[in-house]
Amino acid sequence: MERYTLLRKLNTFDLTNLVVGSIIGADIYVAAALGAKLVGPASLLVWVAAGIIAIVIAISFAHSAMLMPRVGGPYAYVKEVSTPFAAFEVGWALFLAEWFSLAVFPVAFAQYFVALVPGIDAFGQTILKGVFILIIFLTNYIGIKAAGRFNDVLTIAKLGSLVLLMVAGVAFIAFNAPSASANFQPFVTGDLASFGQALVLIFWAYAGFEISTLPADEVEKPGRTIPKAIVFGMMIVIVFYLVTNFVIIGTVDQTTLAVSQSPLIDSSKVIFGSLGIISVIVPVVIGVGALISILGADESGTIGTSRLSFALSLDGLFPRFFSRLHGKYKTPDVGLALICVTAFVASLIGGLMQLISASVFLLAFTYLATCLSTILLERKYAEKAKDLRGKLVISVAGVIFSIMLMAMVDVKLILISTILLVVGVPIYIWFSPKQVIQEARERYLSREAVLHRAYEQGGRFLAYPMLKIKRALYRRQTNKVAWIRERDIGKL
Repeated sequence: MERYTLLRKLNTFDLTNLVVGSIIGADIYVAAALGAKLVGPASLLVWVAAGIIAIVIAISFAHSAMLMPRVGGPYAYVKEVSTPFAAFEVGWALFLAEWFSLAVFPVAFAQYFVALVPGIDAFGQTILKGVFILIIFLTNYIGIKAAGRFNDVLTIAKLGSLVLLMVAGVAFIAFNAPSASANFQPFVTGDLASFGQALVLIFWAYAGFEISTLPADEVEKPGRTIPKAIVFGMMIVIVFYLVTNFVIIGTVDQTTLAVSQSPLIDSSKVIFGSLGIISVIVPVVIGVGALISILGADESGTIGTSRLSFALSLDGLFPRFFSRLHGKYKTPDVGLALICVTAFVASLIGGLMQLISASVFLLAFTYLATCLSTILLERKYAEKAKDLRGKLVISVAGVIFSIMLMAMVDVKLILISTILLVVGVPIYIWFSPKQVIQEARERYLSREAVLHRAYEQGGRFLAYPMLKIKRALYRRQTNKVAWIRERDIGKL
């Protein structure tokens, strides 16, 4: 792993960049128009509501990080104020939630692939999912990373196609107002239960902050900077999601959208349909961008999930093989294999909406535990908590929103998720006496490891252009960047 050096404490711009990078990825390809299929164009309002809920819960997470500036996220916060078993259950729930999310992407990958290459039957789609998972496993197993320049090109290509769709879509709607207006009628479809289901599915696109907590002592004036960065970052995300879905709804009629497996491709066909060869090229570019983004998202998601199981193994709460590293590649090979194989099986059993809903239920469980822990941490560290604004209101609101999200999930999925949580009990009983693996713990929880994860997150997807703008501004003002790779220190 490359080493990174922090040159100064992180400011609002730096943290906003991290917030955006931790949330936006391939989720927009997966979650786009899911709400519209349930409640029609009114799903745009649900995107805003889900974003507000995410802001409140994210700020509660930030308060925990400010009160207890250590790495570990929900697992660490609950462990500080409760029992090791409660902390394990939260860590186990987060692991299951991330695992369900991993199973979402093979399904989405197959759907977009079939949109580009029609006629692939169910068996062929199973093969596609298997190949997808195999690529993910091998990439993480060998530890190969694309060269920086090539990675930059891919990021620009993925973002460029989406920005093209958004700009062209808004122009198309403006010049075709009558037909676009018809696509927004009726504005509301579905019942109250459908709105609840839509909120659960859409909220999934905002998740990500729960595994990207940075210690507050690395931040300038954390009491002000962190909440501001969360709000600014989430507002950028909300606008991005809103414009994308506005374009999809305004260009694709509701009948077509209700059965669409690849709404972004369908939207691009409408927008560029009268432009000859461009009408063929652009949907392909959008589709390829979706495939690359989904592949990259599952790769980074697998890394995150394997890190979480790695951390639990370090505390002796997971089997030791989850933290065993390959002799040559220094990757947790056995743990990765188990995660990938089981995620593949889940992708064959569950549909897109079911997998997302189960993931949100388990995420909401960890959010509930974290918000409750924040309230207890505020009492335990009363002196530090004095500088936090609206601390109790935000934590209580986070508790209410978390319970609300859990209650909106389908009863069958609640039952399945609860059973999986109960499965964690014998796992804890069996593995809890094991000794902590100190050397591996230092490798994962060291300051350098934290900076490495933040550095990677700051250049991800929509955060990439923000990172470039920020660096250009700093060069112009002769300011230091936040952090750099140690091999680049001589270039300053």
